[in-house]
Amino acid sequence: MYLIITRTFPPELGGMQMLMWGLTNELAKHEKVKVFAEDYKDAKEHDKNINFSIERVSGFKIFRKFRKANLINEYLKNEHSVTTVIADHWKSLEKIDQSLLHNKKTLCLIHSKEINHPVGSGLNERVLNTLSKTNFIISNSNFTKKLAISLNISPEKIKVINPGVERYEKPSDENIKISKELFKNSFPKLITVSRFDKRKNHDKVIMTIRNLREIYPNIKYLCIGYGDEENNLKKLVKELKLENIIIFKKNINSNLKSAFLNQSDIFIMPSIIYKKSVEGFGISFMEAAQQGTASIGGIDGGASDAIKHEETGLICDGNNLNSIYESILKILDNDNYKKYGENAKEFSKDFNWDIIVKQYLKLIN
Repeated sequence: MYLIITRTFPPELGGMQMLMWGLTNELAKHEKVKVFAEDYKDAKEHDKNINFSIERVSGFKIFRKFRKANLINEYLKNEHSVTTVIADHWKSLEKIDQSLLHNKKTLCLIHSKEINHPVGSGLNERVLNTLSKTNFIISNSNFTKKLAISLNISPEKIKVINPGVERYEKPSDENIKISKELFKNSFPKLITVSRFDKRKNHDKVIMTIRNLREIYPNIKYLCIGYGDEENNLKKLVKELKLENIIIFKKNINSNLKSAFLNQSDIFIMPSIIYKKSVEGFGISFMEAAQQGTASIGGIDGGASDAIKHEETGLICDGNNLNSIYESILKILDNDNYKKYGENAKEFSKDFNWDIIVKQYLKLIN
């Protein structure tokens, strides 16, 4: 049996949630799976039709982590069929009794933001102590691996396994129609699907679009997501008088999202490092690639694992407004975005979960 311990799981939204959902679903095709996850609104309804066992842990956050760890420790004491333990985060593994893991393969996923604490700090020591319990540390990108090594995490344990994506979802005719009605005759059509966080760099894309509209008066930019920066971004759009050019959407279903990606010319997310927050990989680049849409990503973080520079898209300096501007011009020049989009669609096939999961199974077995 595979035991999965996670702080991030649907129906909560987010890249990590989808990563853990995809991994769990795929592993459940190969072995019996038990999941310990946080409780969440509508979780009971969500869990009705899943093909694995899941136990939700509720309560106030400060107490929940201890209650959850106690439940897992008790489960490991009594359930001798568990051969493998997989944690989504070092904090998910921190309170698990190491003696209960000694005869089990233990894997922990790491992500740039969660491990990015100064060497010698209390948090860094907690990360190192927790990861010492593992057989393998799963890094979501080569960037994250390099960061981990610089923070004194054991390099011999680290294996790079990029996040997987669900197989290509064909947008419905109705959603393609909705997408076409939204974009109408605009060109170029840009899109970002992500949380509205500082590191995602929406504000610099918006400022770039203000300059680009002099060359491309019919440019359109669709921002799909939610987050702390939403009001600030909408305020910026109003100040720059871009209300007719930049559109915000949220709470849409996955098929409509696929339709918007399918009808866009460029997916753009030139992420930056903001304080300790950094983009580890960027699953949304791969979701865009599945729809044949080229991407522009930032040099900071793991986007270079998801984008082949000058093959499936471009990598730019997200801290430099001119770099973003020039990258958009370059990807539009000679219809490069079409060629890159075709390459991206082919490249994305290597990231289907049924292929990515083999890398996990190899470590487990």
